[in-house]
Amino acid sequence: MSEKNLTDINKISVFETQADAYQILQQVFIEQQNYDNALETAEKGRARAFVDLLNTRLSTKTNDSITQDLGTQLPNVQEVAQQQNATLVEYSIIYDEFKIQGKQQTKESELYIWVIKPTGKGTFQKVDIKPLWQKENTTLSQLVTMSRQSIGVRGRGIIISQNPDTLKTKQRFRRLHELLIKPIAEFLPTKESEKVIFIPQASLFLVPFPALQDKQGKYLIEKHTILTAPSIQVLDLTRKQKLASQELSKEEILVVGNPTMPKLALEFGKSLEQLPSLPGAEQEAKNVAAIFKTQALIGKEASKTTILEKISQARIIHFATHGLLDDNRGLGSAIALAPSDKDNGLLTAEEILNLKLNADLVVLSACDTGRGRVTGDGVIGLSRSLISAGVPSVIVSLWAVDDNSTSFLMTEFYKNLQQKQDKVSALRQAMLTTMQKYPLPKNWAAFTLIGESE
Repeated sequence: MSEKNLTDINKISVFETQADAYQILQQVFIEQQNYDNALETAEKGRARAFVDLLNTRLSTKTNDSITQDLGTQLPNVQEVAQQQNATLVEYSIIYDEFKIQGKQQTKESELYIWVIKPTGKGTFQKVDIKPLWQKENTTLSQLVTMSRQSIGVRGRGIIISQNPDTLKTKQRFRRLHELLIKPIAEFLPTKESEKVIFIPQASLFLVPFPALQDKQGKYLIEKHTILTAPSIQVLDLTRKQKLASQELSKEEILVVGNPTMPKLALEFGKSLEQLPSLPGAEQEAKNVAAIFKTQALIGKEASKTTILEKISQARIIHFATHGLLDDNRGLGSAIALAPSDKDNGLLTAEEILNLKLNADLVVLSACDTGRGRVTGDGVIGLSRSLISAGVPSVIVSLWAVDDNSTSFLMTEFYKNLQQKQDKVSALRQAMLTTMQKYPLPKNWAAFTLIGESE
């Protein structure tokens, strides 16, 4: 690991130790009904190392010190909502000490939710989440995990489960809807085309917001145009990245599909195995390339060496391959490319962090690319590294995606993009179209757009 990246990890560790202080201060402000200061405190307590890194790189890229020290001065939240023309929804999970069977234990207590409309008007709601562990023998984090497991996801090339429990899936996604959406539903936009940007925390980064269902069984994606961001500060900086990348805009489209797969040990201590080929991903890449009237890099052509030569010139980058998850350190998460004599074919989050990219959009059409090490500073993994490297908009997956439905969804997405829809509207429409052909949420709800929507 480079010294620079080690510094970033150390910063994250320091900020995580300060999380308790930020939480206590939030609680004090909420008791005083000072909701604006509570939100500012919540923002100061998240994505700090990420913001520092983004701010430094953006200042260098534009030869301008764009933003002051965000530890003391945050972007105006109302201005960010107006600039994004979106409703911002920020979550904060609050923990408290409870005496249970004579022992002091730290448990989830409340969920704070702030809603900021494009007009700048803000609303605060508080949700009691103690009943989850008091009556339902679970936690918010466990509910998120069980909801994902109940989907019955199928991996690209590797079958994890083919028997999703439809009833349990509905129950769990409706329970999440009750906790996360119902308390603020009246403050969300009524027009389907109006954007809602969710700013999660901790386990909520793994929630497939489009698949949350209300009591009538309607999915959230049917009501709203949805994207996510690690923090309001990051959202502000990705907008500035977008403006900077427009000045440096390239026209090249880089499409990668089904590389000659590298070999790696799938379990510690086991011998090297070649990752399975992905014929569906190959067809997906060819379909996407045809839309842009270019050639996809397939098989041996999709080598890590070749990709690294071309990547900084591309405006749109599409990877249809295996994604490898490192939920321990995060920076070991990787995109599988064709190996050569010089390398093993794995393009890691740590390597991406050190690149300088000019792309307007990167799509990681692979398994688990939106996951990584979940910390108080957000998710450390591929999406974070790409944004840090200069990409304002990244589309990633929250689980192991299905080959056929993903190929269909991605083809629809780029068709929509070519028809001059913005990125988030193009993704929403692709999800709705895919839902008609592949109704189960596992087949259409995995992908999320992080960062800039246009």
